[in-house]
Amino acid sequence: MMTKAEAEQRLAALRKELAYHARRYYVLDDPTISDGEYDTLFRELLDIETRFPDLISEDSPSQRVGGTPLAKFNPIKHHSPMLSLENAFSREEMVDFEVRLRRFLHLDTPLAYAAEPKLDGLAVELIYEDGLLKVGATRGDGWTGEDITANIKTIAAIPLRLTGKVPGILEVRGEVFMTTEGFKALNEERLRGGEPPFANPRNAAAGSLRQLNPQICAARPLDFFCYALGDTTASPCQTHLDSLDWLRELGFKRNPHTGLCRGIDEVSAHFNYLQEQRPRLPYEIDGMVVKVNDFDLQNRLGNKARSPRWAVAWKFAAIQATTKLVDIEFGVGRTGAVTPVAILEPVDVGGAIVRRATLHNEDEIKRKDLRLGDVVLVQRAGDVIPEIVKPIVERRQGTEGLIKMPTNCPRCAEPLQRPQGEVISRCPNPLCPAQLIRALIHYTSKAGLDIPGLGRRAMEQLYNEGLVNSIPDIYKLTAEKLAPLEGWGEKSAANVVQAILAGKQVPLSRFLAALGIRYVGEVNAQLLARNFSDLNALRRASREELLAVDGIGAQAADSLRLYFANQAVSEMLKQLSALGLKLTNQESASNLPLSNKSFVFTGSLTMSRSEAKARVKELGGKVVSTVSRKAIVVCGAKAGSKEKKARDLGLRILTEDEFTALLSGNLQLPDND
Repeated sequence: MMTKAEAEQRLAALRKELAYHARRYYVLDDPTISDGEYDTLFRELLDIETRFPDLISEDSPSQRVGGTPLAKFNPIKHHSPMLSLENAFSREEMVDFEVRLRRFLHLDTPLAYAAEPKLDGLAVELIYEDGLLKVGATRGDGWTGEDITANIKTIAAIPLRLTGKVPGILEVRGEVFMTTEGFKALNEERLRGGEPPFANPRNAAAGSLRQLNPQICAARPLDFFCYALGDTTASPCQTHLDSLDWLRELGFKRNPHTGLCRGIDEVSAHFNYLQEQRPRLPYEIDGMVVKVNDFDLQNRLGNKARSPRWAVAWKFAAIQATTKLVDIEFGVGRTGAVTPVAILEPVDVGGAIVRRATLHNEDEIKRKDLRLGDVVLVQRAGDVIPEIVKPIVERRQGTEGLIKMPTNCPRCAEPLQRPQGEVISRCPNPLCPAQLIRALIHYTSKAGLDIPGLGRRAMEQLYNEGLVNSIPDIYKLTAEKLAPLEGWGEKSAANVVQAILAGKQVPLSRFLAALGIRYVGEVNAQLLARNFSDLNALRRASREELLAVDGIGAQAADSLRLYFANQAVSEMLKQLSALGLKLTNQESASNLPLSNKSFVFTGSLTMSRSEAKARVKELGGKVVSTVSRKAIVVCGAKAGSKEKKARDLGLRILTEDEFTALLSGNLQLPDND
C-alpha cells in the first residue's frame, strides 16, 4: 500500500505533468498525448487524492471538477476599477478619438495602438498570490464584483498556478466566453431536457459563472482569453502587447488576432480584417478594442469618470436582415424532441446566405406571433446560428397562415407526446430513424465514447450504407467492410477497427453518458457511477434508490427507470456484453476507503455536521440517523444518548480527532467495522 510520503511525491509529479499537458491542449492547442492517456493520469491523481484527502492542493487539476454548492456570492472590491469603454461606430469617430489623444498629449505624430477582437462574453478579474490563483471575480459595477472563484477554477484555460517568475500579487483581467459550437451543443442539451435555451453565448457564459453549484459550471463549455493587467507596474513590460506576450509565457491564452497598429489607417485595416474573419471565428465578437499601446502614455492619459481615456471599442454594425418565412420543417432530435425550423427566402446576413433559422419550440412561435408568409427580421446569433427576431407586423397582407405543430412524428408517424409542464413535443419511439442516427453519432462522439475516426460524417455514412443500425453494430465492423467505402481505404479502416477494439473497456460513467439517456449527461452519469457498483445494480435500482443519490432528481430517476425497462435496451446490453464490451467502475463507492461503512454523528463537532456528512459520502460511506449494530459512532462534545447506546452495543466509537485522521487516511478501520 502506498505510504503518505510516496503519495505526496507521486501527486507532485502528476500535478506537474497534468498541468503541462493541459497547457499544451487548452492554451497552445498542441497536445502531445491522447485524451485517453490524459484521462489515465487524471484518474490516478483522483484515486490518490481520495485515499489522502489532506494532500489535495489548491492547484490540483481535480479542483476543476467543481466543489460543493455555494450559499451565495460574496462581494469583492477591485484594487483598481474595471471601467467601461466608450464606443465608436465609424472611421470618422476613430479619427476624432486620435485627434483628442494627440491634443491631450501634445503629439504631432501618430500613436501606436493595440487592436484586439472585442469578445461578447463576461469580463472577470483573477488575483494570483505567489503564482497561485486565489480569487476570481466578476466586473460587477466596475468597483465591486462578485467572488466566483469556485466557478473560475473549473475553466481549463485559466491556470491554477502560473509558470515562471511572477510578482507576489498579480491581477489579470480577461473575458470568459463560450464558443459557438459549445453554445449550440449546450442549447440542444437544454432543449432535450425540457429547459429553455439561452438567448446567446454571452448569456450562457454569464449564467454559467453565476451558478451557485460549481459542478454545473464545470459541465459548461467555457473558455478564456486574457486581455489586460489590473496593475501594469506588476509586469516587466512597457507596452500592452508585450504584457500579453508575458502573460502567455505565464500560462494564459491571448487572442491570436490581436495586432499592433501605427495610426488610424492601420487600425482601420485591422478592423476590416476582423470583419472578414468574423464569420469564421469559433466565438462571437461584436467589435474591436483599440488601446494606446504604451503604458507610460496610458498613465499620462488617465481615466474619465467611467472609462479610460486611452481606449475605445469600435463596434461592428448589427448583423440583421429582413426576408420572408415561406415554410416550416420539423426536425427530430436524439431524444425524440421535435423542433420547428423556419425555411426562409435566401437572404444575405453579414456576408452569409441564410435559408433556415431555428424556432426552438411551439411556445416560442406563439410568443413571437409568427405566421407563414410573414416578413421577418433575421439575425445571425454568434454569426453562426440564424434566428428570427420578430415578424414585421406592419407588412402583413392578410394572407399569412397560422403555424400548426404536427401531432405525429415527421419521421416514423408515431403519435407525439408533450409531458405536462414541458415546452417540447417528443416522439416516444426509440426505433425512430431520426433518433437512431443521432443516438449513434452521440455514442461515438467526444461527448460519448470518443472513438477516433467515427465522427458525425462517418456515422451518417455507415448508417446510410446499412452497416450500423444499432450500437452493437459498431463492434461488428471489420476492416473488410470499411475499406471499400468511399473516402476510406485499408489504413483508415484498420485504424478505426483498432480504435473500436481498444475502446472495449469503458468506464461506467462514460458509457452511461454515451447512451444518451434523457436527463443523464456527464455530471449525472458520474453521480450514478459513484453510487452504484455496476450497471446491473443501476438497472435494478428502484425509484427511491435513485432519488436517494444526491443530485439525481425525479425526472432523471423516471427517465432511467423507463429506459432500462425497455426490452430493446435489454437486448442491446446483452449484445454489447457478448461482443466483449466491459464496463469498469473505479468511481464506485465500493472502491472507496469507507465503502460499506455507516456512520452516526452525535454531539458538537469542530467541523460542521454537513461537512462531516459530505466527507463520509465522498469516501464511499453512508450516514445514518440511528444507532445500529453495524454503525460507527462519531462523538463530539456533549454527546448524547447515542454514545451510551453505542457503548452498550459494543460499537466502534471515534472521537473527532480519530474521525479526522480517518478522513485523511491516517487511521484505518478493520474491514468488519
